[in-house]
Amino acid sequence: MLPGVELEVRHLRALCAIADTGSVHKAARQLGMTQPSLTTQLRRIEQAVGGQLFTRQRTGSKPTPLGRTVLTRARPIVAQMTELVREAKDAAGLGPGGPGTRLRLGSTGSRAVPGWLRRLNGRLPERDITFQTDVSANTLLRMVAGNQLDAAFVHEVEGSPLRVPDGVELRVLVRREPQFVAVHETHAAARAGRAVALAELADQKWMVDPSVDGDWDGLRRVFVDAGVDPRIVYGDYLSAGDLVAAGEVVTPCQPTAQPRPGMSIVPLEGDPLGVRLVVGFRSGTGLGEEGDAVFADLRASYEAVARSSPAYARWLTTRNAAPAPPFQRFLGAPPPDSGRGDPHPDLRTSIAGQADLSLSGD
Repeated sequence: MLPGVELEVRHLRALCAIADTGSVHKAARQLGMTQPSLTTQLRRIEQAVGGQLFTRQRTGSKPTPLGRTVLTRARPIVAQMTELVREAKDAAGLGPGGPGTRLRLGSTGSRAVPGWLRRLNGRLPERDITFQTDVSANTLLRMVAGNQLDAAFVHEVEGSPLRVPDGVELRVLVRREPQFVAVHETHAAARAGRAVALAELADQKWMVDPSVDGDWDGLRRVFVDAGVDPRIVYGDYLSAGDLVAAGEVVTPCQPTAQPRPGMSIVPLEGDPLGVRLVVGFRSGTGLGEEGDAVFADLRASYEAVARSSPAYARWLTTRNAAPAPPFQRFLGAPPPDSGRGDPHPDLRTSIAGQADLSLSGD
């Protein structure tokens, strides 16, 4: 007696082929096997399941009642495995259209993302652009290293360096973006339209999302340096917005954050907390000219969002007023041969020489 086998997807695929073609001979040809090899494999499968799966008739091989039962379960498994392989190849950029048909992007949360994707879809209509978001910058960079993403837009909190995997290089978009704080609209700093000192918020409950890489460590260092020890509440930043509007907590936020009713976004006095905004690519590729497009469109979208954020725009106008090239200290020169003109010349003119925040095209 032939020994049985531990059933694998290839065995189920062989059973489906025999049932579909009605012949072991035809199934063997379809599977790229010899008929004796498939016959031996079928006997071992039957030994494993405990009974005959096909009868040989003048019209071909027909499933037995046991065979029909097995096939009922085998077909969806084979179909699901085929779909799994197809989706995995698509995710790796190896789908039917060949390498380069899909552009896979990722990001931590940012209001610049919608405009970024809109610009890229307009620039690259032939590409299938997919997007994934994650609160963890390190997770997204690992996905770039593992060829699950082509590029990731992430932030790095001051004092908490990102764990950049081997094979990933970073291109700096913003050298230092100050982090603001969301407070209830009745707070004195919000009513006065001014920055708020950490000492003014020492008696407030601060909500922090510990799953965001570096956020809690960076904020804790700021508290220690300021000599304050506020109460901490852990939660996600989406929930934090509702609690801020209800007057229950305050929370750190991006300067481009959009306030909701009951909430105000104000700078922290002295700008003690900052992040660096970067785009991660796989080393040695950078997506070539397309990488320049990815970076240029993100840069343009970030600029537009900065311009539309009242608190951030006010903060920028209070920075160093010394002469400087138009907006250069805020947004660096576009990537070479990016094929795009200046998307917001009026913004560059209005904030020229006033931005202490630095962005880079390097």
